[in-house]
Amino acid sequence: MTIKLPSLVVSIAAALALGGCATLVPDRTDVAPAIPAQWPAEATQGQATEVAMLGWRAFFTDPRLQQVIDQALDNNRDLRVAVLNVERARGQYRIQRADRVPAVNVQGQMQRQGGDVPVTEQFSAGLGITDFELDLFGRVRNLSEAALQDYFSVAANRRNAHLSLVAETATAWLTLGADRESLRIAEATLGSHEDSLRLAQARFERGGSSALELAQTRTLVETARTDAARLRGQVAQDRNALALLLGGPVDDALLPASNAELELLALAPPPSGLTSDVLLQRPDIMAAEHTLLSANANIGAARAAFFPSIRLTGTFGSSSTELSGLFDSGTRAWSFLPSISLPIFQGGKLRANLAVANADRDIALAQYEKAIQVGFRETADALALGSSLDAQSDSQQALLEAAEQAQTLSQARYDAGLDSFVTLLDARRTAYSAQQSRLQTGLAQQTNRITLYKVMGGGWQAR
Repeated sequence: MTIKLPSLVVSIAAALALGGCATLVPDRTDVAPAIPAQWPAEATQGQATEVAMLGWRAFFTDPRLQQVIDQALDNNRDLRVAVLNVERARGQYRIQRADRVPAVNVQGQMQRQGGDVPVTEQFSAGLGITDFELDLFGRVRNLSEAALQDYFSVAANRRNAHLSLVAETATAWLTLGADRESLRIAEATLGSHEDSLRLAQARFERGGSSALELAQTRTLVETARTDAARLRGQVAQDRNALALLLGGPVDDALLPASNAELELLALAPPPSGLTSDVLLQRPDIMAAEHTLLSANANIGAARAAFFPSIRLTGTFGSSSTELSGLFDSGTRAWSFLPSISLPIFQGGKLRANLAVANADRDIALAQYEKAIQVGFRETADALALGSSLDAQSDSQQALLEAAEQAQTLSQARYDAGLDSFVTLLDARRTAYSAQQSRLQTGLAQQTNRITLYKVMGGGWQAR
């Protein structure tokens, strides 16, 4: 499974070279992310899956979770800001693009002058073009291209915000479900220990048990009571966090009911046969790529500023010494005022602007390379953690079964007088801890699968 990032580097270099054919944009920008040539050995094998094309509805299969994500996409304020930023970037691009064509205006003017000579008046009206730059060296074109790439970058960031919101909402929903299940286990354990405490109290009063055994039973009760109180607060916090993501309260009918349901319904199977091409579908990497292309275009504009600029101003209309006769016959007039400007001394301003543009391009290049490195690291981590969590889940399930069996046997031996209460106490604690650990491992598995789906660029399409 080899990395296919060189093809991306070639495509970027080609795009930059194509833009530089008619402008002063640098011919090429070498991208060297310096990542390993292969995924770690933990990566799954098999047929590649187009993760980015797998819509979140196909991945999150629980209908309640789908409704929760829909509500978040409709009402989340951070996503709303990201959408508005796209509209703002589109407007800025259209403003910059307008400089590439002449702006035709209706112009009217009155000139009145006097002094030692009689006062004279001159009226004129017509259509005119004012200060239109002939883009001989591509300055205006490069500025327009930079604005276009900025727009693409903001649009990619909007998709990244969408993707992150989907993943965060699903994680928050699953975490709430796991904590509610953990609270249920703690409350059930508390009820069981309270029954045991009543029996221990009765035996103690009849002289059938010691004060130590009664105190040890009470420690079980208070430990479970403490856990239940802590988990009630955690569940309330989880629900508040989910409400913030959704931009409003969540319907009780849409909340997860039990951990068993989460394991069966929440997520589709993880994709198999991953290739490094999935990195190219990540919106954050796409945004960094467009930022690099924008910075490269700005270098072309900064270089073009060293060359002469030609600007045109012209009008065609009517001119008269009297306003009432402005549009009479014989008043037609026109003017044509071309101007050329050649920079000679700017106090180092042009060179400084070019240095800033080069620095911005180098910064964008480093950020782009880092985005690729971060994407590779996040995907490799998720793959490695997935294998580890699968092994932990199997061992945790075996531990839970063994702990529950040990508790049952210990209870029977204690009732028969063959074991001390300390042995039963230890078995109960082990069984309770195994239940909670198994639940948290299951949540970690689900969360990691969401993370893997996100870091591979999936989640911003619905189908």
